Amino acid sequence: MAKNIMIQGTMSNAGKSVIAAALCRIFMKDGLRAAPFKSQNMSLNSFVTADGGEMGRAQAVQAEAAGILPDVRMNPILLKPTTDMGSQIIVGGRVRGNMRAADYYKYKKSLIPDIMAAYESLASEYDVIVIEGAGSPAEINLNADDIVNMGLAHMVNAPVLLTGDIDRGGVFAQLYGTVELLSREDRARVKGLIVNKFRGDRAILEPGISMLENLCRVPVAGVIPYMNIDVDDEDSLTERFSKNTVRRLIDIAVVRLPRISNFTDFSPFERLKNVSLRYVGRARELEGADMIIIPGTKSTLSDLKWMRERGLFDAVKTAAAAGTPVLGICGGYQMLGRSITDPQGAESKAASSARGMELLDIDTVFHDKKTQTQTRGVFHSVEGIFSPLNGLSYEGYEIHMGRSEKPLPPFFGKGNVYGTYIHGIFDADGVCECVLRALCEKKGVTFESAARFDAAEYKNRQYDLLSDTVRKNLDMGLIYRILNGEA
Repeated sequence: MAKNIMIQGTMSNAGKSVIAAALCRIFMKDGLRAAPFKSQNMSLNSFVTADGGEMGRAQAVQAEAAGILPDVRMNPILLKPTTDMGSQIIVGGRVRGNMRAADYYKYKKSLIPDIMAAYESLASEYDVIVIEGAGSPAEINLNADDIVNMGLAHMVNAPVLLTGDIDRGGVFAQLYGTVELLSREDRARVKGLIVNKFRGDRAILEPGISMLENLCRVPVAGVIPYMNIDVDDEDSLTERFSKNTVRRLIDIAVVRLPRISNFTDFSPFERLKNVSLRYVGRARELEGADMIIIPGTKSTLSDLKWMRERGLFDAVKTAAAAGTPVLGICGGYQMLGRSITDPQGAESKAASSARGMELLDIDTVFHDKKTQTQTRGVFHSVEGIFSPLNGLSYEGYEIHMGRSEKPLPPFFGKGNVYGTYIHGIFDADGVCECVLRALCEKKGVTFESAARFDAAEYKNRQYDLLSDTVRKNLDMGLIYRILNGEA
């Protein structure tokens, strides 16, 4: 049976996911078979496994860091918010249904057998399980029914590392306050503290670290510097959305939908010089963009209504009529069509329908059964500005409730408006560069071809940089003593 170690945080976005990924990589490099685990994840940025199961993107990233294939056992419960008060519930990679938050709170403990079956199955195959918590263990109103923080730690007898985010300020209060709010039994599980996202000279922190260790009676296992490392983000707290990007030679505007999902689709554009990728929420921010992208969303009809209310619906149509290339992905693709119909309330629990932007000749009908599949092929039948894509290979995955009512090419459109159901379509060799070349030709500027971009090799470099940085700044001797039950 595998040994385990758990990363909990003082708050959301304290760095749990990234530190867990780093430990997965470190253990792998040290010759151990490591696997990630998070019992319950809430995220709109998901991943589809080779067998068609859906799981949280963070555990997919951690699996990649560990050098293994993502597996839904690593994230047995995924919650995908559909409204502020409800979520789609995915168990073992498959949709179980939609629930209001209050109903799920009563229901979730019945999922403990699913959690334990997934964990025990992984633990029988690997040497180390790196577990990630969610939010904070000090949410004392939720502790009685917890299945993802200390509740899970008890179930699988895991020691805990508690991490705090110094970049937001108040890290000593974060860590001390969290420890003090824990029960005596839970406090005993905390074996090390981590100060994360530090900018500056560690020597300045030493007096505070000494006081924190005395107050908490727990050693500080490390001070991790703020890292500019390109690892896929998972949720709406990502810094990508708040970047004030200066417009560059080619400017791409992505509509920042309220329920945006799988925004990592656009990461390849961020890695190229002379390209700006902006997430926008106002109609005027679309002006002058060389391409407009409407991304995926968990709530297509609701977000389409939001676009109407914000003036973005009309602004996109105006830009398309003026010749600006427009691309919709998944839910964004559906919005570009003539109509969207949800006769069974698959998305919102009530039958509804809406007129789309009428820029593509498609009609979409939602069904109860969700499409979840990895896909690959060759571009064909692409017309208009992006016709040079024809003949190039693509790969990615589909994950959507609605379906267009007639067979369509994987990248459908004409003129300057296109849509696709495929997430990750820009990752394949040459696809991103082909799109940029077409945009440059339209704009009348020179396209500078960069060296061939190997996405897999790039990811591995980022995981190595992440693990090397964390290893250098974390007391790995202490980590191994904790792992072996010696601390």
